[in-house]
Amino acid sequence: MNDGPRSPRGVPLSAPPVLASPRAALEALLQRVRQALRARYYSGRTEKAYLGWIRRYVEFYRCRDVASMGSAEVMRYLSSLAVVGKVAASTQNQAFSALLFLYREVLGLKVDGLEDVVRSKRPERLPLVLSRSEVAAVLAHLRGTPWLMASLLYGAGLRLLECARLRVKDVDFERNEITVRDGKGRKDRVTVLPASLRGPLQQQLSAAERLYQADLNAGAAGVSMPDALARKYPNAERQWAWQWVFPAGRLLVDADGRRRRHHLHESVLQREVAIAVRAAGLLKPATCHTFRHSFATHLLEGGYDIRTIQELLGHSDVSTTMIYTHVLNRGGRGVQSPLDTQPISDSSRSSYPNILATDPPKVREMFSVYN
Repeated sequence: MNDGPRSPRGVPLSAPPVLASPRAALEALLQRVRQALRARYYSGRTEKAYLGWIRRYVEFYRCRDVASMGSAEVMRYLSSLAVVGKVAASTQNQAFSALLFLYREVLGLKVDGLEDVVRSKRPERLPLVLSRSEVAAVLAHLRGTPWLMASLLYGAGLRLLECARLRVKDVDFERNEITVRDGKGRKDRVTVLPASLRGPLQQQLSAAERLYQADLNAGAAGVSMPDALARKYPNAERQWAWQWVFPAGRLLVDADGRRRRHHLHESVLQREVAIAVRAAGLLKPATCHTFRHSFATHLLEGGYDIRTIQELLGHSDVSTTMIYTHVLNRGGRGVQSPLDTQPISDSSRSSYPNILATDPPKVREMFSVYN
């Protein structure tokens, strides 16, 4: 009977250990990170971002074992993002948080001495805000569900995903309230339901309910449920109260093989708003989030106090909300330009456009100074 290879002394030789390839080791590491994130109830978007940064970090060092690397490697990578990649400060901070989570929470290792990392400078930018007439112009170029969703972004100060993920039970017509569940930072909050949207919202819910009944008759699975509520309340996923206010147009097959109707994808509204902004002739690069900025700004202009607006927006710190106070000043910080106090003759006022229209050589002479 052959028991396998033996040494010259007749001692059986054990088979050499099978070493995982660097790629396989990376995937195993990412799976550990994924499990750690989900055990701590991190959002799906945070999970995707962290896994992406950890993958790029490991590949930056050609798939070396992360346990053999430490502060020096983290510092070099983060500095490279700022110096070579020229990433924004928020991007570098996200990478920093991902690597900190990897070492502290997954590997149980300390990563100290990161004070010397070259940090991207965070720019101090004011939020882009539309005037009331500009908001009206954009909304006038939207129709149907995109119009209603964009109106809620502006009228209730909702974020894009908060609007897309609204459930029937979170709209309270009696109290004129919308409850935002599991918003940014996993916080709930209550905001205003615009009175002018009561009718359109009720029509939207009637259409969604017809779709819901058709799905029930077709035997489709219910909506996805947050956290472990599907196990705690196994029938809740098929109850009307838990359905999406803005359901998608078609059923999709989940990872578990069940056909479900998800909420309308946020990219649909992003695309429609971008088209509406161009159609309205706006030069400002407005997006869906611009409606939220405009909501806060116009409330401040209307005399509402900063604490009320903080609650409606769901900001943890009032300093975040204070950025909107820039609008309380008139344009140009309320300063009158000294030029506006000087008399300008009608001939001087009209000379420049006349030159542009009638004397091309003179125009070339004027601009040659700057070439």
